[in-house]
Amino acid sequence: MIKAVLVFNNHGKARLMKFFHYFTEDQQQQAVREVFQIISKRADSECNFVEGISTELLGGMDYSLVYRHYATLYFVFCCDSSESELGILDLIQVLVESLDKCFENVCELDLIFHVDKVHYLVNEIVMGGMVLETNMAEIIPHAQHQLKIEKEDKGTAQVVVAGVASAPTRAVAAVNQVKLAVQQGLK
Repeated sequence: MIKAVLVFNNHGKARLMKFFHYFTEDQQQQAVREVFQIISKRADSECNFVEGISTELLGGMDYSLVYRHYATLYFVFCCDSSESELGILDLIQVLVESLDKCFENVCELDLIFHVDKVHYLVNEIVMGGMVLETNMAEIIPHAQHQLKIEKEDKGTAQVVVAGVASAPTRAVAAVNQVKLAVQQGLK
């Protein structure tokens, strides 16, 4: 089972944190720091698996980290021993390729400014710590459909807001008409 999906930059700043077990925000930040300390010290020539993590926060000795380093970003999955490290490594590749298709050469800024889109993609791939989908032909249309629904909801909300925003103008016009009618009636 997957315990967490983390993406952070070369400086340890979290760009995506998706935990599938409850942790307080302080515990989440501590987990990111610990994972960054473990992974950033490893040479590029070493394998992408770290087994038997000594931290209790990430699950103790039963859990391992599977990660890939792309340019300025680390993509890390924290998994228990029932998951195949090679399967998770492939899953990271699917996630990165899906992000590439959505953002055309994904970069750190895409993850910062389009958090909702990134979360939709992750939710299409992994939910509740279980792998749902690995086929990009299925993942991307579902995420795009979710974004379309969200845009339609925002469009409806903007119409309502525009109506509410114009209410003061209509109220002032109505008061002016009443004043004009009263003044004409008094003359």
